[in-house]
Amino acid sequence: MRELAARKELNASRASAHQRCWVSAGATGELAFGYHARVKPAVQARLLPAAVQEASRSTTLDLAQATRPLEVLPPNERGTAVLLVHQAYRFALDPAPRQRRALSSATGGSRFAYNWGLALVKQRLDARAAGQDVQVPWTLPALRREWNQAKEQEAPWWRENSKEAYSSGLDGLARALGNFSASRAGTRKGRRVGFPRFKRKHRARESCRFTTGPIRVEPDRHHVTLPKLGTVRTHESTRKLARRLEQGTARILSATISRTADRWFVSFTVEVQRRQGRPLRAASTVGVDVGVRHLAVLSTGEQIANPRPLERLQRTRRRLQRRWSRQDRARRAAGRRRPGRRQRVTRRRLARLEARAANIRRDALHKLTTRLVRTHGTIVVEHLNVSGMVRNRRLARVISDAGFGEIRQLLTYKSTWGGARLVVAEPFFPSSKTCSACGHVRAKLSLAARTFQCERCGLVVDRDLNAARNLAALVVVVAGSGPETGINACVRDCQPTGDGGRSDNPDARREAAGSQQPVRV
Repeated sequence: MRELAARKELNASRASAHQRCWVSAGATGELAFGYHARVKPAVQARLLPAAVQEASRSTTLDLAQATRPLEVLPPNERGTAVLLVHQAYRFALDPAPRQRRALSSATGGSRFAYNWGLALVKQRLDARAAGQDVQVPWTLPALRREWNQAKEQEAPWWRENSKEAYSSGLDGLARALGNFSASRAGTRKGRRVGFPRFKRKHRARESCRFTTGPIRVEPDRHHVTLPKLGTVRTHESTRKLARRLEQGTARILSATISRTADRWFVSFTVEVQRRQGRPLRAASTVGVDVGVRHLAVLSTGEQIANPRPLERLQRTRRRLQRRWSRQDRARRAAGRRRPGRRQRVTRRRLARLEARAANIRRDALHKLTTRLVRTHGTIVVEHLNVSGMVRNRRLARVISDAGFGEIRQLLTYKSTWGGARLVVAEPFFPSSKTCSACGHVRAKLSLAARTFQCERCGLVVDRDLNAARNLAALVVVVAGSGPETGINACVRDCQPTGDGGRSDNPDARREAAGSQQPVRV
């Protein structure tokens, strides 16, 4: 009876035109078994109705019907809300030799369709420039129509792979063309995007996405089934996803195969119903200052060690790079076009080494961000100009190895899932130059100075700890505010001077007064 009443309320709400509210995490990534996989779509989250939440505790919920907008809960009831999110589960595969060739064929077919479509677009553009009246396929439907008409002549072997392999390549081309057009029109944020280029074998990322066909996780939790590829064994257990599928709280939307460092992976994009968390200390506010010496310094005084994975493996990496360079010079001197067996082995070892460094870095960032979201109710971070900071050739490698930008991206969607609030300070907020005791702002502070000394009150404190305290002091919590209603916060000053996101106006008197400029939440 409880399930029937919940379904009646859900159907009635779908007929109503009243839209109350939406919550979007706004992140550019997904959680994949504790690892972060970059994706372009934003992770969207919305709360389900209270009746559906109650029914989901004891019965199976059909995710296709759970499309109601967000219900804003009182502060004392947060933590019991149910979110509908898009989440990725990534598993390493253990394919047989025949299946490895089939996986390579699928990704190769995707690359072939991409290059074929790009050549067609360039040919049509040249014809139009010559005065001919031709149609240029610029969207995915147009590219698919052209491919279906020409695939028997251009690729008579197309039946060896799933149709989704070629559609995946054409979809990537359509997205690239769309980004190019939006960048030229000025409607796309970020750097200017150039015209798409051809993909080369062994250079471009090998990947292919499946959206239709048999896509499932087998009940034995050690095999997955993919279109045209059949059943493939996984290197690790799929129980985390299998449990949600068995409970009816997840629905697979697509599957993407990829190869990294000669190892194959499959990533399932899943629509998941998950309960919103609640921090252990909901009233706690913590400032997080990221750095190179320490991965992060919290306003509580805690220092998070920086694993520096690439620096630790740099000696072996240099040795392998020198070996590969010698082998490549010998190949060129002998007039051989393709690398030999030993050179391929060296390249494989180098790729595995860099993949290991990336895994260590990703693991440390996920552990840090998850602990922050589960512990503190409000988290304050800086929006650093990382692209400008890496222009310093002396610090570019260590800054990239620390993953400054990744921390903010992970906190963006984890704070929504965990019921915490994320406050992002403006890029040029002078967190390191401001005294956390009296608010005095120094005119200059070199990177070599690891201790902050206030010229007004005489405070002597660690530079990073001082910055973390200033970030925590930004937040002025409003009574009854939460992750849905937002907060009011201000910074002292945000005058840019181009010093990596931590500079300020040299006018000390103006800085000490401070300006009430809002912080993005």
